[in-house]
Formats: sequence, C-alpha cells, structure tokens
Amino acid sequence: MRIFRRLTAAALMLSMTLPLLAQSEGGLIVETEVEKKLSKKWSIALEADMRTRNNFKTMDRWGIGLGASYKFNKYLKADAGYKLLDYNFREETENYTSSKGNAKIKWRPSYWGIKHRVYAGLTGSYKFSNGLKLSLRERWQYNYRPETSTERYKLKTADKTMTLDSDYARDGKAKSQLRSRLQLEYDRKGALLTPYVSAELYNSWAIEKVRYTVGTDINLTRQHTLNVFYRFQNMKNVDEDEYDPDMHYLGVGYKFKF
Repeated sequence: MRIFRRLTAAALMLSMTLPLLAQSEGGLIVETEVEKKLSKKWSIALEADMRTRNNFKTMDRWGIGLGASYKFNKYLKADAGYKLLDYNFREETENYTSSKGNAKIKWRPSYWGIKHRVYAGLTGSYKFSNGLKLSLRERWQYNYRPETSTERYKLKTADKTMTLDSDYARDGKAKSQLRSRLQLEYDRKGALLTPYVSAELYNSWAIEKVRYTVGTDINLTRQHTLNVFYRFQNMKNVDEDEYDPDMHYLGVGYKFKF
C-alpha cells in the first residue's frame, strides 16, 4: 500500500498548510444519493443533504436535487441538474447615522429562506496503471434567491430603544459561479477503500472561496458506498450579505446504485 501511504501523507501535508488560525467555525455535512443507470451512457440521480454550522450547534441548510449524467467515453462525462435549497440565513447588523446625526443600528435576525440552483458541467479523468486517478471537473451553477419578507429592527444606541422596520423586505438575488475541482484518488479494483484529496475553487469574476477535502469512499458492495471526509472551506471575496466564516466540516455520505 505504498501509494496509499503517499496519498495519505500528501493529504496531511495539505491540511497542515491551511490557514487554520483564521476565525472559523465547525460543522457537519450529511449526504445521501440514489443513482439509477439507464444505459451504458445515461444515468439519473436523486440526492439530499443537510449541513450545520456554529460548531455543530445550528442547522445551516437542507437540500434536495435531481440530476442526470451522460458518459461520452471513459475519459469524459457531462452532468446537469436542479437543487432546491432551504437556508438558515445568518443574522446581519449594520451601523449607520440618521439624518439628525444619531448613531443607529439595523438588525436583521436569522431566518429560513429558499434558494434555487441549476448546474451543468464536464468532468475529465484519467486513470494510471498504478491505480491513481486524476480528474478535473468544471461546473457552472446559477443560484437564485427570491425576494423575502422578513423582520428587521432599528436600534437607537443612545436610549437603547428598538423599533420594527415595517417596510423592509430582503431583495431577490441571482448569481452565477464557475466551480473548478481538481481531485486525486487511489481507485484500485476490488479495494475496500478509495481515498482521495481535492481542491475546488468558486469563481465569480474573482475567487470567492476554496474548498480543500480529504476523505475516502468505503466500498461495502457494488451497490452500497459510504463516504467519510474532512473539508476546510476558505472564504475569499464574498459579498457582505453572503457572509460566512472559514469552515471546518466533518462529512459522511451514503450512495446506492441500481
């Protein structure tokens, strides 16, 4: 298992170089997927996931999606799909000065809201004779957050009074991103474990975040696969109304093929 040891050592070196001292939170990711193969080239999949934040104490997101993939050959695959996401948007505070020169604060509590996501991508991969498999996935995704009526309050810092901003509604927002993921895995036929490391960049005119992941698939049978992983999400150039700190995730997934 020399190759496995080298891959594990590379993953440990990668994790040691990450900026772990930055302000960050911990969270849990749970994923499940059911895939149906329609032919040698076509397959469809139904997936669901949940995610926590605030050091595992707060529910962050639920999601469910449907996708399809087409395999051109053993080197190239295309996929596309839709996901419905229910987010627990973080609270937001804004300091400002009124026309009379009084210091005030606008405070919007956290709330649950919907996002719609469509995506399409291509994955190219090459498997070496020693079992190492290198892949590059380029995925375009489009997110839409509908306009939402939610609470926001105005606080006067001088007399510490708070009033409801009855005219407030959070505007809808659309956003496109390109996700580029490079992954290296050790895929040996018949092996119980398929370890991997990956790095993924989210780009929308600038690098907005980078995800580093190390984990392994646990191949229980030809139909049943477990996945366990650690992921560090490094935030870069993100809009203020989409603020998230750097995140450390522990993840577990299950996949069923038929």
